[in-house]
Amino acid sequence: MRMKVAIFGRKAMVNHTNKVMNSYKDMEFNFFLYSNMEEIRLLIDKAYLCDIFLFTEQLPYLFIKKKLIRKKLPCIHVSFDEYMLLTTLHQLQTEKTKAHKRFSIDACDDRPVKNVLSELGIQENEVHILKMDETMFINYHQVTNYHQHLWEQGKIDFVLTSLDEVKHTLKQKNIPVSCMSIPKVNLAAAIDEARKIGQLYNYQKNNVQVVIGYLELKGVNQPGKEACYTLHQLIAEFVQQTKATVVTNHDKQLVLFGTNPVLEQIKQYYRDFPLLHIIEQQLEAPVAMGFGVALNANEAEKNARLALKSAQATNDSKCYLVNQCQDIIGPIGVPKTFDTSKLYHALIHEARLNNDLSYNFIQFITKRNNEPFSSHDFALHYKVTKRSAERTINKLLSGKVIKIAGEEKPYVRGRPRKLFNLNL
Repeated sequence: MRMKVAIFGRKAMVNHTNKVMNSYKDMEFNFFLYSNMEEIRLLIDKAYLCDIFLFTEQLPYLFIKKKLIRKKLPCIHVSFDEYMLLTTLHQLQTEKTKAHKRFSIDACDDRPVKNVLSELGIQENEVHILKMDETMFINYHQVTNYHQHLWEQGKIDFVLTSLDEVKHTLKQKNIPVSCMSIPKVNLAAAIDEARKIGQLYNYQKNNVQVVIGYLELKGVNQPGKEACYTLHQLIAEFVQQTKATVVTNHDKQLVLFGTNPVLEQIKQYYRDFPLLHIIEQQLEAPVAMGFGVALNANEAEKNARLALKSAQATNDSKCYLVNQCQDIIGPIGVPKTFDTSKLYHALIHEARLNNDLSYNFIQFITKRNNEPFSSHDFALHYKVTKRSAERTINKLLSGKVIKIAGEEKPYVRGRPRKLFNLNL
C-alpha cells in the first residue's frame, strides 16, 4: 500500500510540486490548498486518511503544530535554508530586478540569512531581519507594518517576505516586494524525509521498536560543508550495517532513523562504542550522541532528545540511550568497573551457580558494561531458552546478586519485560 502524504500549500505551488512528485511512485500525494493561512485550521481535519502531513511553508507549520501533536501524526515542513535564499536572490537578478543591498526580510530562522549575507559580503546593518514566530500567523499585519515602517523611513529599497499576504498588502502600497521561492531541491528533500518518517510510524503496527539518534559536534554552531560531508562518510558504515537512514535536520544535527538492528548494534558496544571515538578523532571535536527507543517515532524522538541532553552536559564526547521507560543508559562506550572477585564470590556462595555459569555471567555483565538487562538479553547471550534464563535469574534474585532496575516494553501487546542490575 502506498504511503499517503497530505501537502498543505498555496495554489501557486501545485504545478511546481507536480514536477517533483513524478519520481515518487511509492507515495500518494493529496493537496490541501489555501489562499490565506487561516484556512489551514479547517483543512487539517479533512486530511484524516493521510499518513503524514507536509507543509510547504514554515510559519503555518509552527502555528498548527500543537494541534498536530494531539492528532499524533508525523508532520514536517520544507526547510528554509541558505540554498532557498540564494535561489531567490538569483531569480530576482535574472528577472532584471535591480539588485538592492538595502532590503528587509522576514524568516522564522535568521541563521541562514546571516550566513548568506556573510558569504556575499553584505553588511548586516544594510539588511533588516525580522525573526517571525507562530503568533504572527494570527496577525501577519505585524510583519507588514515592520517592512512598511522601514520603507517609510528610507532605510530599505526592497522587501523579501515569506508570506504571500504580506507581499499582496505591500504591493498595494507600491512598495517593491517579492516572495521567497521554494527550490525543487528543498521540496524533494522534504518528501524524502516524509517517506522515511512515515515508514517509521508504520513500524508500530508490526511491533517493531523504533530507534532515533541525534548526533552533533560540541562547540560547533554551524559545521562547514566539509565537516558535514566527513560526518556522513564516517556514519555511512554504521548506517549500512544497521539498515538505518540518516538525514540532517534544521538545527544541522545528524538524525538517524532505524529499528531493532540499531539497538542491537549499540548493545554490542556498551563498553566501547567505536563510532563515537572515530568521529571525535577524525573531526578533532567532542561529540554528543543521544539514542531514543520506543514503539513509535514520536516517543523515540522525545527519548532521543533526553539522551542528547545528557550527552551535552559535559565538554567531552558522550553517548546515552533512553529506553521506553525513559531510563537513561550510559554513558555508552565508557567502561564501567565493578569488583569481579566480589561478584564471583556472590555467584558461587549466594546464588549457588557453578563455575561455568559464574564466569559466563561475569563476561555477560562486562560486555553489557554493567547496564540493565532483561531475561531476553540473558537468554540470547547464553543461547538458552527463556525459561532456562528465568530459572538462573531467579537464583540471582534469591541470592540478592541482582535487583529489579525497571522494565521495558518492546512490543505493543504483552506484558513489559523486567530489567535487572547488579546489587553489589
